[in-house]
Amino acid sequence: MTNLTSLLVANRGEIAVRIFRTARALGLATVAVHSDPDADALHVRDADAAVRLPGAAPADTYLRGDLIIKAALAAGADAVHPGYGFLSENAGFAREVLAAGLTWIGPPPEAIEAMASKTRAKELMRTAGVPLLDPVDPAAATPADLPLLLKAAAGGGGRGMRVVRDLDQLKEALDTASAEARSAFGDGEVFAEPYVERGRHVEVQILADAHGTVWALGTRDCSLQRRHQKVIEEAPAPGLPESLRESLHSAAVAAARAVSYEGAGTVEFLVTADGRPYFLEMNTRLQVEHPVTEAVFGLDLVALQLRVAEGAALPPAPPEPTGHAVEARLYAEDPAQDWRPQTGALHTLAIPGEIRVDTGFTDGDTVGIHYDPMLAKVVAHAPSRAEAVRALAGALAGARIHGLTTNRELLVRSLRHPEFAAGQLDTGFYDRHLDTLTGGTPDPTPAALAAALAEAAPGPDAPLAARLGGWRNVRSQPQTRRYTAAGTEYEVQYHPVNHPGIRVVAATPDLVTLEVEGIRRVFHVKHNSNNTEIYVDSALGAHTLTPVPRFPDPQDRTEPGSLLAPMPGTVVRIAEGLAPGSPVTAGQPLLWLEAMKMEHRILAPASGTLTALHVATGQQVEFGALLAVVQEEPQA
Repeated sequence: MTNLTSLLVANRGEIAVRIFRTARALGLATVAVHSDPDADALHVRDADAAVRLPGAAPADTYLRGDLIIKAALAAGADAVHPGYGFLSENAGFAREVLAAGLTWIGPPPEAIEAMASKTRAKELMRTAGVPLLDPVDPAAATPADLPLLLKAAAGGGGRGMRVVRDLDQLKEALDTASAEARSAFGDGEVFAEPYVERGRHVEVQILADAHGTVWALGTRDCSLQRRHQKVIEEAPAPGLPESLRESLHSAAVAAARAVSYEGAGTVEFLVTADGRPYFLEMNTRLQVEHPVTEAVFGLDLVALQLRVAEGAALPPAPPEPTGHAVEARLYAEDPAQDWRPQTGALHTLAIPGEIRVDTGFTDGDTVGIHYDPMLAKVVAHAPSRAEAVRALAGALAGARIHGLTTNRELLVRSLRHPEFAAGQLDTGFYDRHLDTLTGGTPDPTPAALAAALAEAAPGPDAPLAARLGGWRNVRSQPQTRRYTAAGTEYEVQYHPVNHPGIRVVAATPDLVTLEVEGIRRVFHVKHNSNNTEIYVDSALGAHTLTPVPRFPDPQDRTEPGSLLAPMPGTVVRIAEGLAPGSPVTAGQPLLWLEAMKMEHRILAPASGTLTALHVATGQQVEFGALLAVVQEEPQA
């Protein structure tokens, strides 16, 4: 038995914070590592000690195993937990940790190596008799092989994945997938396999010790995905026949035993619409969605990882599962704008109810451009699936999230969608329903009126006469306020005591009560630190309002054909041969921006001539920066 005393987490964000929570409960000292942008991140503030990894890009920081091991030794840590992503499935890093005399909180390097390459893992599983999809050689692909799914061989999380439905797009998709994989995992190998329409993503959590015990901790359904990244996960996977559930458990245990696995891991399967399972991959690490399994089985998987690493034996069988758990990933992104990631200050993150929230952020933190835009994982556990889904949807609907556009409304609508409620799950859910789930935003007029009343309401330090009268004083002319919400300008005119269809019940600078069409509503109002935005939350929805100045400053105008950066990021590629004077066609990719480890194409808005190119490969740009100008060719 090894007796651990101090743990370094070779990761960042919510997973580092979550591991530290268990480490403290077990009496372990904690050590964080951080890049320069993460110098004041929550996981750094949460640790007993922190070591700087100079630089910003993952390749210079969280993917530098040598620097991480040096940090562990310098800080006196005797164990390294990799979390997920980054170096968590890197067998070479695991060997270097062990060679440095540190305890590796993960499976043996040989098991990681066997499963780290998805192509090699599939060969191993074929030998073990686990059903597989036949691979496709991209160089020999024909129309009969379409659609194809390109996947990074060395990692997961949706990076390096592309669906190809047209052979003419195959080369570009291969290049983009390979570039993403190389950036995220340090390995650009990509392979292809058939893309199964309307399949389910079902996985089995396993836990194994060094004494021959392997647990299969139930199933999880992770079918609701965007860009091949999971959005909503649940345990157990609903609606599986018992025979299928047992065969998945057996296959997962067989996969673990085939590589002499130890620690926590996940075996992922694709289940077709007619119930046939196919092995996808084995993740030799803790999964993002592990909290739903913890909730159902009443376990702490991180604590069990640590005990297995110390040499402890698992009981012969796991505890019996109870109830149902559902997890939603709250992202700083705009689903209605091609899932565009968002950056900036997170002024408020407050989620009500008896809900588990795993996050790497607190109020006032900044979401940057370098890493994944996930703000939090929100988890509900209840005796039944319907109760867990309802609790999670209610908590998200009542959350106050200020400063950034998020996918919160999408999550609430997804959880309340009839297909999801009925357990009709497949990976094409968002392909079919995204427009419906992101459309029809609530009318911001009541929120704008509440904001105006809150602005006019006297504060608690005002004289007594003002607090007793204040906004209630009747004036001969209505008051007018103008705001923009989601790019549209709204004007509200109101007498301090009434408004068409709305009756003012009470108002303070941060709380307004209105009777809207006969129904009393409470509106919570909050300003950001420099009063440039107002956040209004109520049961009618959440709104971000920007006050319109009475005398706005003249706005600089960009010339026609200007291409502006849709997000902060780094220019990673420019189309070959592209230079001022180059002819371009509408929709042609001109350059590629990398933001939060995903690549985004910047397309020519029209056919014409590139008259200016303002960026170079490797350059970092801010949101709205001028990238290039295309002069549209005159119409015939």
